[in-house]
Amino acid sequence: AFRTNGDRVGDLARLCEMAGAKLVHFSTDFVFDGAKGSPYAIDDSPAPLSIYGRSKLAGAQAALPMRDALEIRTAWVYSESGDNFVKTMLGKFQQSRPVKVVSDQVGSPTSAHSLAKAVWGLIAQRATGLHHFTDAGVCSWYDFAVAISEEALAVGIIGDPPVIIPIRSEDYPAAASRPSFSVLDKCPSWGLLGGPAQHWRTGLKEVLA
Repeated sequence: AFRTNGDRVGDLARLCEMAGAKLVHFSTDFVFDGAKGSPYAIDDSPAPLSIYGRSKLAGAQAALPMRDALEIRTAWVYSESGDNFVKTMLGKFQQSRPVKVVSDQVGSPTSAHSLAKAVWGLIAQRATGLHHFTDAGVCSWYDFAVAISEEALAVGIIGDPPVIIPIRSEDYPAAASRPSFSVLDKCPSWGLLGGPAQHWRTGLKEVLA
């Protein structure tokens, strides 16, 4: 994890510096421990709980000293392709069995489409350094799963309403600790981009469509 997320990012940063290229690097809400209870500002001190979070923090620390680096912390990213929470939930809903989802971890779902637009917008503003970006609004993973089921029913991706059961983090057998609250303060980035991002539920509707 540290070789991939940390050392190799440092190598890319040095090569970009030599070539006069811009480096855009994505970081994660996992660099925080979730204990703050209010949106994390850019200058809040990281305190990652997992190897993933610590290795991603190492990558950010390797990239940021570069003159033209753009570091974007984001969270809960999903799209219609790849492996992500939305696609996992859709697969489980189609199995006609109750689905248990953690209800005591809170964050901000982010459409990859929305994130991509933000990246190009920040580049157009010649932004450098560290920025936060997610879609607007907050929810728990359980809330997110319920919204996915509702929107998937509306567009016919699933045929019957699934049974979704809220559970506590301690009852979910995850290999790595996750922050219980990982909402990021995006106001500075939203200011550069000309206004707030779309609400996460709007992004979800677009992806499911």
